[in-house]
Amino acid sequence: MSGTPHAGYRPCAGVALANGAGEVFMGRRKGETGRYAWQMPQGGIDEGEDALVAARRELFEETNVRSASLIAEAPEWLAYDLPADARGRFGARYRGQTQKWFLFRFEGPLEEIDVLRPAGGAHKAEFSEWRWERWAALPGLVVPFKRAVYAQVVAWFAPLAAQP
Repeated sequence: MSGTPHAGYRPCAGVALANGAGEVFMGRRKGETGRYAWQMPQGGIDEGEDALVAARRELFEETNVRSASLIAEAPEWLAYDLPADARGRFGARYRGQTQKWFLFRFEGPLEEIDVLRPAGGAHKAEFSEWRWERWAALPGLVVPFKRAVYAQVVAWFAPLAAQP
């Protein structure tokens, strides 16, 4: 992993997947219907796993996408605190998550994106649907405790995603 994750936080990789029009992939978390049920692919980094390797793995496990090229890596790790009632999800070992974000350009056919049967059907679906979204809308689509992270990701990556 490049850089240093925050102590006391679960290390994760986040993926901003941009299309050729400069829009970004957003998935609706499976089983959630509220206004803030959307997020970009993200997930834990396994012990000894490189953050970029984890980002590519998470992208495939959540979207089925392999046809993507790296555009940029975030210059630093970002962290957020989980609400107290959500900390039990990680056995109360972590107070939140620290994330290294990567920007990829999607280069495959739309049919490659399959959130209902990700990883060729070998991984449990984490999203129930997906869409391409404007960057500026992202912070308003995620749960409030992730908004600052998403706002920073947008600031770093939106200008790069618009470039050919």
